Amino acid sequence: MTHRIKWLLMLGVLLLATATAVVWLNVRGEAPLSDAPPQAPTDAATIERGRQLATVGNCQTCHTARGGAPYAGGRGIATPFGTVYAGNLTPDPTHGLGQWNSDAFWRALHHGRSRDGRLLYPAFPYNNTTLVSREDSDALYAYLRSLPAVPQPNRAHELDWPYSTQAALAVWRALYFRPGAYAPQTQHSAEWNRGAYLVQGLAHCSACHAPRNALGANSNMLDLAGGLIPLQNWYAPSLNAPREAGLQDWPLEHIVALFRDGRAPGAQVTGPMAEVVQHSTQHWTDTDLRAMATYLKALPRVDTPPPQAQRPTPSRTLDLGAQLYGQHCAACHGDAGEGVPDAYPPLAGNRAVLMASPANLVQTVLNGGFSPATAAHPRPYGMPPYLLTLSDADIAAVLTHVRRSWGNQADAVSELDVLNLRGTARR
Repeated sequence: MTHRIKWLLMLGVLLLATATAVVWLNVRGEAPLSDAPPQAPTDAATIERGRQLATVGNCQTCHTARGGAPYAGGRGIATPFGTVYAGNLTPDPTHGLGQWNSDAFWRALHHGRSRDGRLLYPAFPYNNTTLVSREDSDALYAYLRSLPAVPQPNRAHELDWPYSTQAALAVWRALYFRPGAYAPQTQHSAEWNRGAYLVQGLAHCSACHAPRNALGANSNMLDLAGGLIPLQNWYAPSLNAPREAGLQDWPLEHIVALFRDGRAPGAQVTGPMAEVVQHSTQHWTDTDLRAMATYLKALPRVDTPPPQAQRPTPSRTLDLGAQLYGQHCAACHGDAGEGVPDAYPPLAGNRAVLMASPANLVQTVLNGGFSPATAAHPRPYGMPPYLLTLSDADIAAVLTHVRRSWGNQADAVSELDVLNLRGTARR
């Protein structure tokens, strides 16, 4: 009995120490909120800078429900743990930021904690916004306070237990969140540092391009090594690997064009990245676009081996793929996968075709591929969806044909690959 009591005491001490560590890790660096009243913005230049920063962060896209008032919240963000609903960022005094002062807003960005003390869910990317400077936070606050107040109530999150609890969130944050600040790298130029500040911070590129574990996290939440976007089943390719989406070998002008116009020589954006260009990067200043391009071009290079065809494919599958390609694809992409300049991308040698993960190809065939409308391409060409036209076996066959033709040597796509990517995506 004495031995058992001793072990129970030791377990109790361990649990208490763990709980104390979790609490400390969640409050470290936080200063008490001031009781200053909310400030009405008056400086037009600060408001305009805040508007530009909100565009960099693509804040309106998440904080605007379909058909709803801008920034009034209500959009559901599906996660593997349930649905998180974006909050109302208008200055409404009951449901929005009307009672928030600039200190409370800064605490939300920097510490991931709401005005009332609640820990925020990381669907709001505070692992990135913690790097935003206080000056930029105040400019964002001034812009949001200048918006029309919308009395739109916030929707309660619909999360599974225990992910819905503050205790579980506190443990997650203790493991994966560290409040910080951007530290300029003196060995790099001011332009590089500006690009790093944007990419790592408010633009939160790693929210999609970081690989995630079962808890939706990474030991380095600023990692850009690529990963499958949960539930969307689009693959955000590595920004370090030139065989995926690395830009180390691109001219700066082409990188700028890709983010400003949605396309560059031999490349165009589609899927979730098309939404980013549509609502955010095409509206950046030329200075910020070039800074981002400078930083992305200088990312450490990871040279991956060339793609190889590993799985044997029955000849009947290859024959079916060639037949389907001729029926549905060749009119736009060409008999030899050469594409049409400024209209339809080439498939021969296309690195999106050759990536190890076929996720983006499957999603494009299922749901269509559409570039963003930009000033340079106001009426872009698109690809229709084949969700109701082709079976999983058909899609696997035609994609295998594309990945094995015209010098392409990527692995085959199986019917099971298509089933997995189609069946688990929430839309």
